[in-house]
This record gives sequence, C-alpha cells and structure tokens, in this order.
Amino acid sequence: MTTLHIRHAITDFDTWASAFSRFAGARRDAGVRAHRVQRPVDDPAYVVIDLDFDTTDAAESFLGFLRTNVWGVPANSPGLGGTPETMILEPAGV
Repeated sequence: MTTLHIRHAITDFDTWASAFSRFAGARRDAGVRAHRVQRPVDDPAYVVIDLDFDTTDAAESFLGFLRTNVWGVPANSPGLGGTPETMILEPAGV
C-alpha cells in the first residue's frame, strides 16, 4: 500500500470540502482505495489528506493530476490557501 500524503492551508473548510467531494470519481478512477481527511486540533485553517493506492505509480500519477487539473486551476480548488505540500509514503515494515 502506498499513501499520497497532502498537507495544506485552507481559507474555508466547507468550501474546500465541497470541492474535495466533487473529485470523488477522479479519486476512484485513479485507484484510491481509501482516504482520510484530518485537521489539526490547534489549526482549523489546515487539512491533512491521506490517499491510499495499491502502487507508487498510481500515487505519482494522481499527484500529477492534482497538480495540473486541480491545484493548477483556481476554479477547481476553491478554499485552498497556498501551495499544498506532498509526499508519497510506503510502509516501513517495522
């Protein structure tokens, strides 16, 4: 299992959540097996998203989609505050 880990500031959670929901089909089609959206207890203007994939290639491909078709198009990313930080994670086997 590979996880695409995304962190970013938001301007309004409800606006951001609505935009996130609009891309449910794209996540499914890209092979997202599960997702988690979390918010820091001390910063409601920030979200952390984990998207789980079967392969690293699938996670990298979806990250490219996000950069080009979501984050790169302001109309597709309302509520986003700044540039997302990402990393692709694999289990450490510990």
